[in-house]
Amino acid sequence: RAVPIVNENDTVAVDEIRVGDNDTLAALVACLVDADLLILLTDLDGYYTDDPHKNMAAELIPEIYKITPEIEVGAGGRGSALATGGMETKIMAAKTTMQVGIPLVIASGMRKGTLQAVLKGEPVGTLFVPQEDRMQARKQWIAFGSPVQGKVFVDDGAAAALLNKGKSLLPSGVVRAEGIFTAGNVIEIVDLSGREIARGISNYPIDELQLIKGHNSREIQKILGYHDYDEVVHRDNLTIVSNEHK
Repeated sequence: RAVPIVNENDTVAVDEIRVGDNDTLAALVACLVDADLLILLTDLDGYYTDDPHKNMAAELIPEIYKITPEIEVGAGGRGSALATGGMETKIMAAKTTMQVGIPLVIASGMRKGTLQAVLKGEPVGTLFVPQEDRMQARKQWIAFGSPVQGKVFVDDGAAAALLNKGKSLLPSGVVRAEGIFTAGNVIEIVDLSGREIARGISNYPIDELQLIKGHNSREIQKILGYHDYDEVVHRDNLTIVSNEHK
């Protein structure tokens, strides 16, 4: 059984290829290799209800099945002098791996035998339990493996259709678009509050999307002079990244 150790080399990394923290990098590598498990070691025993360095009453949470906004807020600012990122980036890494079906454990790197205990299935640290089905490799690539080139804001009806009905994104649901992207680029899809709900491959460049946004698909031919796709993003090229979809 292989247990690779992932670390970003800060001395040679450049901005163009820098991930920024080892937790995010480890999560991306875990997705890339379809790992059985990701273990993040820190100077804490796991995820606590509060910062145990400041609150002696803080309790360790042994298992987490869903990363709620409260968990994300609670992780903010809990850094470590031993590594980049801190607890906040570990929670974001867990959010990534849980979505693709890979379990993640946050445990202490200061205690002897931690890795052996985790691999034996012993209750060590905090286990983030993933959704039942693993995300397809293509969906993983869209969500986490490709740089995002732009952002598309959608109305409430389109957001609900994407999250709850598995629909494609049509131009009628697009309110506005930002960034510089062309057809084939990965874009963020966000609701009107700016909350990211999905990522997908755009069928249209931003200049053409600006022209057809808010219009029915039947009008694309008249507006652009051609009509290759009804959808801005087809559901086969779209990955939900929000925890709120059904």
